[in-house]
Amino acid sequence: MKLLQNVVNHKINNITGDELLGYGKQFKVKINPEQAEKIAGYLRGKNINVFNPSERSKVIKEIAKIAGPSTAKEVNKIFTKFTS
Repeated sequence: MKLLQNVVNHKINNITGDELLGYGKQFKVKINPEQAEKIAGYLRGKNINVFNPSERSKVIKEIAKIAGPSTAKEVNKIFTKFTS
C-alpha cells in the first residue's frame, strides 16, 4: 500500500497542466486549461502527501486562492479518486 501511495504522491508532485486536464476529463471534473496550469505549477515540487487529510486540506485552501473555491472542490474530487 505504501508503494502505491508513493507513486500517487510522486505523480501529483510532478503533474503538468495537460495531465491535470486529462484527469479532469477522466473523472468528469470541470477545470479549464489556465486553471490547470496554475494549479500544476503550484503542486510541482511541493512534496505533498495527498493521503494525509491535513496536508490535503492545506493544499485545497491554497488552490482555492489560486483558482477559486469551486475549482478547488473539483480538484479535491480528483485527489479523492486517487486516494480511495
